[in-house]
Amino acid sequence: MAKKDGTAEVLEAIAAMSDKDRPIAERLHEIITTAAPDLAPRLWYKQPAYAEPGTKGKVVCFFRGGDVDGERYLSFGFSETARLDDGGMWPTSYAVTAIGDAEADRIAALVKQAVA
Repeated sequence: MAKKDGTAEVLEAIAAMSDKDRPIAERLHEIITTAAPDLAPRLWYKQPAYAEPGTKGKVVCFFRGGDVDGERYLSFGFSETARLDDGGMWPTSYAVTAIGDAEADRIAALVKQAVA
């Protein structure tokens, strides 16, 4: 059986987000899929996520709209699969309220490092 492409489901989940989170989610999707085109979009706990191929769908990064948890911000995070280890402590989740050029560059660099 061929593996299902989850892009349509991810785009539907993004489209269903609040007016506050949707533009950020759309930009995150664009940054992630450009920085790591081999990652496979899929839903994870009904939210957009991106998995490494060949790892039985292990998620590398994901994001959740703020409305899901009653938060004032969208959260963008990484799973234990991400290769972001930096000494004895490193961030695995970020609050995102806007994405300018600096944030876009930082997110792209983190995603690239996570799959390196």
